[in-house]
Amino acid sequence: MFFEVKRYYIFVLGVVALGLSSMGQTIPRDSVSYLAGRMLMVGFKGDSIAPDNPVVSYLRDVRVGGIILFDVDLTGSRRLGSRNITSSQQLKRLTEDLRNIAGYPLLIAADQEGGLVQRLKPEYGFESIPSARYLGGVANPDTTEFWGNRIAEQLVNAGINMNLAPEVDLHRDNCPVIGGLDRSFSGNPDSVVFHAGIMIDAFHSHGIRATLKHFPGHGSATADSHYGLTDVTLTWHENELEPFRQLIDCGKADAIMTAHIFNRNIDADYPATLSHKIITGLLRQKLGYDGLIITDDLYMQGIIDNYSIEQALILAINAGVDMIIVGNNITTGFEPDRPARLVKIIVDAVEDGKIPVSRLIEANRRIDALHGELRK
Repeated sequence: MFFEVKRYYIFVLGVVALGLSSMGQTIPRDSVSYLAGRMLMVGFKGDSIAPDNPVVSYLRDVRVGGIILFDVDLTGSRRLGSRNITSSQQLKRLTEDLRNIAGYPLLIAADQEGGLVQRLKPEYGFESIPSARYLGGVANPDTTEFWGNRIAEQLVNAGINMNLAPEVDLHRDNCPVIGGLDRSFSGNPDSVVFHAGIMIDAFHSHGIRATLKHFPGHGSATADSHYGLTDVTLTWHENELEPFRQLIDCGKADAIMTAHIFNRNIDADYPATLSHKIITGLLRQKLGYDGLIITDDLYMQGIIDNYSIEQALILAINAGVDMIIVGNNITTGFEPDRPARLVKIIVDAVEDGKIPVSRLIEANRRIDALHGELRK
C-alpha cells in the first residue's frame, strides 16, 4: 500500500508542478528538492550502518533514488572488502538496513558483470562468474543462461535489485577498459545482442533490472574515461549502436548507462553524457527509447577534468539523463556531503531557469516506472 501511495504522490506532485509551471508560478523548493534527490544514485563507506553514517542522511534527508555498492574502497585502503561487501550474510543485512532506513522504494545496484568486474567476489563467499568474453567465445545459449541465472540469484539473495550490466559494448582489442578486461561478449553486434538478451531474460526471471552500457558504445575507445577525456571520433563505428537498437526494439532495455566519450561526428561540442544530440536526438528520438537513462559516475575525470560539477549536472539533465551516479569511490575522492550539495545545485538551477522542472518530473516518471517493474 505504501508503494502505491508513493506512486500516487509522485503523480500528483508532477501534475501540480506542471500546472504551476504553466501558470508561471513558483514551485515549492521542497518539492523540487524531492524530485532532484530521487535522480541521484550514490555510494557510501561502510559494511554496516552506524547512526552517524552519511548514508542515513542520504536516505532520510536527501531521499536519493538509488544506492550503488562497491566491495573495494578506492578512496581509502583499496583492500578487498574495504567498502560495502565482506560476505553474503553481511551484504543481505546491509541492504535490508538500507531499505528500512529509507522507508520508500529504493534502487540498490552493483556492477556484477562477471570476470574482472564483479563486486560479489569469491573472496567474500560468492560463486565466481566467468567473463562476458568467455561466454561469447563458448557461444552456447545454455551456458550463458546458466550463468545469467547464477548472477541473478546472487543479487536477489543479497538484496540487490538492479545490475549495472550487461555490457553491450563491442569487443576491440585496443580498448583498455572494455576489450582489455574481457568485458564484452564479442566484436559482432548480433552475438552481443544474443548473449545479452539471454542474460537479461535470466535477470528478469528473478526480478532483477538490467542496465545496458555504455551508450553510444565505448568498445572502440583507446583510453579510459575514468582518467581523462576519451575521444572516439576516429575509432567509433555506427555498428556500435546495434546492440542498443536491437535490445530496445525487443523491449529488453530497463535502463541504459551513458558513456563519457567524445565523438565530434555526432556532437562536436559535448561528450555523450552531456550531449542533447546524443541522449535526446539519438537515443530517445532516433532509437525510440523511453526508459531510464543513467550516467556513468559523473565524477570520473573524463567529465570533471573538463567541466565544473554545476555545468555537468545542468548539461546532463538537459540532455535527457534521468539518474546521476555519484559513487564517491574514484580518484576524485570521497566527500560525505556530495549528494546534498548536488541536490542544491539542481534546485538552484531550476529556480534560475537553467533546468526546466519538467525535466525533473519526466525523470521521476521513469524512475517510478522502473520501481513499478520491480514489483511485478
